[in-house]
Amino acid sequence: MLLNKKISISYFLNQIKYQILGVTVFAVAFGFIDQLPVIRNINIPISIPALLGTAISLLLAFRTSQSYERWWEARIIWGAIVNDSRTITRLSLQFFNKEQAEKLAYRQIIWVYALSESLRKLPFSSIVENYIKEHGVRATNIPNALLDGHSDQIKNTLKNNEISDFAQLQLNEVTARLCDSMGKCERIKNTIFPRSYSVLLHTLIYIFAAILPFGLDDEQLSVEILITILIPSIFIAIEKTAIIMQDPFENLPADTPMTKICQTIETNISDMAGINKISNFKQSDTYAQR
Repeated sequence: MLLNKKISISYFLNQIKYQILGVTVFAVAFGFIDQLPVIRNINIPISIPALLGTAISLLLAFRTSQSYERWWEARIIWGAIVNDSRTITRLSLQFFNKEQAEKLAYRQIIWVYALSESLRKLPFSSIVENYIKEHGVRATNIPNALLDGHSDQIKNTLKNNEISDFAQLQLNEVTARLCDSMGKCERIKNTIFPRSYSVLLHTLIYIFAAILPFGLDDEQLSVEILITILIPSIFIAIEKTAIIMQDPFENLPADTPMTKICQTIETNISDMAGINKISNFKQSDTYAQR
């Protein structure tokens, strides 16, 4: 994944430690059950665990693919936000006077920070809070209210004959694209990956771990238990990778790096509009800089 910082092995192992413990208990228990005299002569053709393992692999491939698509779509959307933020700033510098252009530039910077923080369901940072209080922004959806501010400014400047109809059309078109990107992010955030899919996968993995010892050589108990732990653990690790990727706005290591993108947007807009940067961005949260 396109991250500057690597996900530590300890973080990943911490995410799957209980599942691995469960698989280990399963493997040891069924390994010793397979050694009981009454059951020792019961053998399952290895093709049956192999067939179940193939089915699990196909389900995991689908799950991983769908999760990556969600993560990548989120990154594409934020790439579009970067481009449209530059575009609306460039157009405002062409069509507005300096005061009006700076006003829109500041609001656009606040908008990207407000959107990233609302998607992660974090308290607004001081720069967003100060802007909201100073300008009396009151709404349930603050990012949407800030885009309304763009629209109102465009409408008022047209009404005062400060811009042409063509300029209004261009500016409204970019504002609409920003609103569209915001809606796409909210769709990803609010669409939950079906829980039943994970339940099915975990059930199949534990069934696989239960029947695998009966298809292996009974003479090598330690090897039998090790294989029964190793293969399901690989399946669990693959599924956890998919789970980590499937929600790109949860303030986790595999998130879309929204804060860094916002800082890039702020730097670009500040340079273009000739204004000072307004953020001294520090958050206590572990992955806020992503």
